[in-house]
Amino acid sequence: MLIATTRRTGVSAYVGDGANRWPAVHRLDAAVLFRLALEKARAGSVLHGVAESGVTMKSIAQTIARGLDLPTVSLTPDEAAGHYASPFMAKIYGFDAPVSSTHTQDLLGWSPTRPTLLDDLEHGDYLATPAS
Repeated sequence: MLIATTRRTGVSAYVGDGANRWPAVHRLDAAVLFRLALEKARAGSVLHGVAESGVTMKSIAQTIARGLDLPTVSLTPDEAAGHYASPFMAKIYGFDAPVSSTHTQDLLGWSPTRPTLLDDLEHGDYLATPAS
């Protein structure tokens, strides 16, 4: 959604100073975790499937901007409400949501090994020009 918004608006944006953090996990690491959770976790267990506890939204926006050769901008919360698909998404993109998976890793013997979010954005195919 962030990449699509960047393509649509011509800028890669973050809210405020961009220091708010989002947890991240590669989909293949998440798949391993789901299998381990089904095999080993007790019913009702609380698990956090994150490889990175908090990647700043500013660094995500900057990586997307570099990959698309577009500028990065900071938006106020009011500006973000008009920039993103909805005011609700603007609030979501402004949340600070660091999460730890230490308990999950210890409980299930899970250890994420795939690329980080920024590496995956930079070297994966997410930023490739979509087929028409």
